[in-house]
Amino acid sequence: MDDTVLVLSGRKYARVVRSSLKERVSLLQGSPPGLTVVMVGDDPASKVYVGAKEKACKKVGFNSSVVRMPAESSEADVLKVVEELNSDSDIHGILVQLPLPDHISVDRIASAVLPEKDVDGFHPVNVGKLWRGEDGLFPCTPSGIIGLLRHHHIVMTGKNALIVGRSNIVGKPMAALLLRENCTVTVAHSRTVDLAEQCRRADILVVAAGRAEMIKKNWVKPGAVVVDVGMNRNSSGKLVGDVDYHDVSQICSAITPVPGGVGPLTIAYLLENTFKARSRQQIARPN
Repeated sequence: MDDTVLVLSGRKYARVVRSSLKERVSLLQGSPPGLTVVMVGDDPASKVYVGAKEKACKKVGFNSSVVRMPAESSEADVLKVVEELNSDSDIHGILVQLPLPDHISVDRIASAVLPEKDVDGFHPVNVGKLWRGEDGLFPCTPSGIIGLLRHHHIVMTGKNALIVGRSNIVGKPMAALLLRENCTVTVAHSRTVDLAEQCRRADILVVAAGRAEMIKKNWVKPGAVVVDVGMNRNSSGKLVGDVDYHDVSQICSAITPVPGGVGPLTIAYLLENTFKARSRQQIARPN
């Protein structure tokens, strides 16, 4: 690894975000921000994520709760729970943990959460606001990436940005947020012709493809900023990203590590969204 490369530590930046939130919560009048997670089934990874969210809420002084539902719960059962949470003024943020069982529509559940409580940023109203350039609640991982780049004073205006991956959770909202930062944005995906050549043109390269260490240094423009959203196990069982970190860090100017890069930002910005949601709801419904 080149000693001059800037390591964009999401773990360190997440601590800055949480510290700021804790201070802001201490200054609040009235009830603290309240976040409820709805978990359907017992997916092992989801259990870990939900536990981490509960712990993070406690650290910054939020109220948090988890509604645990059996995997055989019907879609109507989940919608009923969401409606009850929508009506509870002490709950400012609602997150329905993914994945959901196959018989439950993610789109229907996401659309049932009130837009002002949609801390995942998945409701069609928030998606529309994102693309219209309005203020709203936006997906946590892309929002965290923008925050990380700003924190490190990475210039985005006028830069060519390429996103590898077009998911609704990362790729598409990442494109919209980079457009807001005045980047020239390209979205690449599994059917992009000559992906390597597209990558080599990027000043800012965000990779969310789900393929272990697919990006090598000969795919990267010298001096580029590389953001690795991937989380995979390689053939040795080691946790790695979509970017070959040791190879690419020899040529880029800044890079996120895996683990400790983008991952910690997701929960940090879930908390940010919950605080934001609480502030807006207090304005709309003052005590």
